[in-house]
Amino acid sequence: MIRDLLKYTIMLVVLVLLQVLLLNNIQFSGYINPYMYVLFILLLPFETPRYLLLLLGFFLGLLVDIFSNTPGFHASATTFLAFLRPYTISLISPRDTIEVNTPPRLKFMGIGWFLRYTLILVLAHHLFLFFVEAFTFNGFIHTLIRSLLSAAFTSILIIISQFLIFKE
Repeated sequence: MIRDLLKYTIMLVVLVLLQVLLLNNIQFSGYINPYMYVLFILLLPFETPRYLLLLLGFFLGLLVDIFSNTPGFHASATTFLAFLRPYTISLISPRDTIEVNTPPRLKFMGIGWFLRYTLILVLAHHLFLFFVEAFTFNGFIHTLIRSLLSAAFTSILIIISQFLIFKE
């Protein structure tokens, strides 16, 4: 338990630092903004209580907001992501397919499951984030394109990280 707590704390720190020091400075023609920090919420154990998911989602988003000087955009979007996570898992996972103490990682759940899981949640996060940031439906198509492209790029980075970091 202590080992898991340390592992997730290190993952939180590394992902926040990666986001605020490197990825926040990457922008491809104003359309693609990678937000890799959402990986922390995606990789939390299946057994994580919902209240803890929401608290961790808010805290993670708040950290990114503080370092990015954004007024709560990431906190609200990451809390929304944490809220949707249990419903997404139950939607894409048949009953009794998730074993206790199995983490939601590509090598345990398979590429198809993990890809659906990642795409749904990352797209929901990005749509929420970009529309809250725009705070208008003027330029709806532009915001939608930004959300889709950023979600696709972030999902690709997450899949690559699964192959590089969590390989056997």
